[in-house]
Amino acid sequence: MKKYITSFCVFMLMGVGVASANWQYPMGGRRDSWHGDDGMRFVLSVRGGASMGRASIQNDIGGLTGNYMVNTTSGEIVTQAWYDLQDPTVQAQYAPAGYARLGDLPAANKYSEIAFAAGVSVGFTMPDTPQWRIELGFDHIAETDYNENPLFQGSLITSEGYVVDAQSGGVQSTLASDIYSVMAFYDFFEGIQKPLKQMIPYIGVGAGYADTKTVLQLTDSYGDLSDVYELQAYGTVDSAGVIQFNKSDTRTSNLAPVVAAGFSYGVSDKMFLDVGARAMYLPKVKWQLSSADNELRRDWFSADKMLYVNAMVGLRVEF
Repeated sequence: MKKYITSFCVFMLMGVGVASANWQYPMGGRRDSWHGDDGMRFVLSVRGGASMGRASIQNDIGGLTGNYMVNTTSGEIVTQAWYDLQDPTVQAQYAPAGYARLGDLPAANKYSEIAFAAGVSVGFTMPDTPQWRIELGFDHIAETDYNENPLFQGSLITSEGYVVDAQSGGVQSTLASDIYSVMAFYDFFEGIQKPLKQMIPYIGVGAGYADTKTVLQLTDSYGDLSDVYELQAYGTVDSAGVIQFNKSDTRTSNLAPVVAAGFSYGVSDKMFLDVGARAMYLPKVKWQLSSADNELRRDWFSADKMLYVNAMVGLRVEF
């Protein structure tokens, strides 16, 4: 009888030892349904770096027209506003040259700026397939400038057939963007636990909502805007007859596809350094004129096909 009791106790101790081993040590493949680590972790990350923004600038002023006068002797063409400021002796040398559509003038330069960028994300790794991460993210791209004088320039043909080398307006303007995103990442490693002390490449794809604020200060540097009656609602006319435009704020919303790539480096089983890049596409960002009471708004120009590329360094915690 004593022999059977001793054998039973040895068997039970062996079973406890095996169960203990399964509980304490990670397995190379899928988890045991009762005891194994399934690889799911909550994720919190912060990052900072630089953002390069590039876009083409589009003229959005539409059907506005500028009026021009031609010197009957020299052939010089001037704006109606310049003509109106001259004394009768000078005015006598000019005749109407017709009107031309200001909306046909191209922008002087593209937008291309570098800004500070920062972001934060929260999410989780998927159970049983921790190579996949799902994250909700927020990225802020700091304010940059777009200053041009002239804003638009090029050749126009007037209604009377004259060719005008036209320049229109000068701008001091800014833009800044906030982007809220949902991203799926894939980390390239095998097993359940991420390896330590080595680089782990990753790629990511997702979609975001971009809220961009622009500020526009327009000046009539070339005298082609002050004689347009419609524009007087967007500023005040000074004693010289020149419109002093209001400073105008505009918000543009875009759905923004996002892609990412980079690598992480595990310094502990819960902490990873992260070096990566994110590219975000915004179809259009607008600058508008506004009246003093903000009741009237008018498109003036836009950044078309805006592409942000963020190069960032961060810290990711998985717990």
